[in-house]
Amino acid sequence: MGRLSKQMCLMLDVDGVLITGRPSDGQPWTMTLEQDLGIAPRELVEQFFHKDWQDVVTGKRALRPTLEAALQRIGTPVSAQELMSYWFAMDARIDAQVLADCRALRQDGLQVFLTTNQEHERAHYLMHALDLQSEVDGILYSAQAGVQKPDPAFYAFARQMTGQPPSAHVFVDDTKANVQAARSAGWHAVHWTNTERLHDIVTKAVALRP
Repeated sequence: MGRLSKQMCLMLDVDGVLITGRPSDGQPWTMTLEQDLGIAPRELVEQFFHKDWQDVVTGKRALRPTLEAALQRIGTPVSAQELMSYWFAMDARIDAQVLADCRALRQDGLQVFLTTNQEHERAHYLMHALDLQSEVDGILYSAQAGVQKPDPAFYAFARQMTGQPPSAHVFVDDTKANVQAARSAGWHAVHWTNTERLHDIVTKAVALRP
């Protein structure tokens, strides 16, 4: 492909693109939650994700105390810290091919940013415990922005952080609504279906760039 301009930015989604479930088999992190910790996934969804997740993922409430309250409602002795440790470790399978393509693209001059709906603690885990800080140029996430994809304000925040014009952003995400919002923001955006290599997607985007 030749050297890419450092003014171009790959904006890469995390869950469903770079991270694909449990390290052992790629299944959802809650697959054996009830067997392992005695918490039914349905109860966690009802008492935490439906009630509190919107505020947590947009930075309005902290994960740890909010999750602790939800676990108390469920009636389990499992602490927020125990569940967070389990959750983060069980939702940490890095797609080796996607990562390899990220490395190659960066070597070719492209900036790579993780662009994700995420709260602060797991964002830190991704960057430090999984050492993605060594693989990308940064992470832009919803708890920083105060809004989540596909809100247009998220894309405005991300663009402000990169300092680049809309045409410099190549956005890859597995959620169609997020992709459409990126296109509306003037970005080149591709819906990820894992049927085409990331490197090829970016190569085509570069070729189409004005």
